[in-house]
Amino acid sequence: MSSYQLIAALGSSFAAGPGIAPIEDPAAMRSGRNYARQLADRFGARLVDLTVSGATTANVIDTPQQLADGSTRPPQTDGVPAAADVVTVTAGGNDLQFAGAMLFLAWQRQDPESPMVQMLGQMFAGGIPAPTDAAVEAATSGLVRVVERVREQAPTARVVLVDYLTVLDDESIDATPFTRDELDQFLTIQRAIGRVFADAAARTGADLVLASALSVGHALGSSEPWVQPFHPTMAETAGSFHPNEAGMTAIAAELERVLTA
Repeated sequence: MSSYQLIAALGSSFAAGPGIAPIEDPAAMRSGRNYARQLADRFGARLVDLTVSGATTANVIDTPQQLADGSTRPPQTDGVPAAADVVTVTAGGNDLQFAGAMLFLAWQRQDPESPMVQMLGQMFAGGIPAPTDAAVEAATSGLVRVVERVREQAPTARVVLVDYLTVLDDESIDATPFTRDELDQFLTIQRAIGRVFADAAARTGADLVLASALSVGHALGSSEPWVQPFHPTMAETAGSFHPNEAGMTAIAAELERVLTA
């Protein structure tokens, strides 16, 4: 029997798993095959999955999150059990507006009259947001505060930061609706997210699982992508540019390896 009996999962859509069946919590767009669920199954552990698509680090720490169905979720760390053995964290990408900007631009190209363009447009009136030093530091500080808050809630838990799967690389141009310049801007944000996790892990001493490194060669446009392509239908679009089940399985396997090493 594993020594890990209670796992808690925190984070945004890259942890929750939109678009991966079965969806266990439609409002949170949370899959029953995300990496935390698969990890818990590998250990035979109980899982408290608090992940919510769209969450920022503030939503994980202390700011309630408003969902599209009109409901509100409390700050995720409020739900971390004191007896948790492991707490996984994937958050910070929404602080830098990575997935939202990709989705907005893809819909703008696909159907400029789409409600998605109208809904997201006000967030990206200035175009793709640049990951300024201040924005990167704010995201890093947010992730540091997540770790600190988890340690207050669950003092004996092993906290594992899990960074983002590689969505794009230089070869992704034909597999996305983006121009070369736009792709380069998104690659800059993607690299910044990697720095956020590396710096947060260094500052806190939390474990770091580099999903970004694990997934090199599995970006959009590869022969075996671990992320979903742009889905130009309202029913499926939330999964666009997010992990697919193969990507989640790869993360779960790496987490199991790290936790049992």
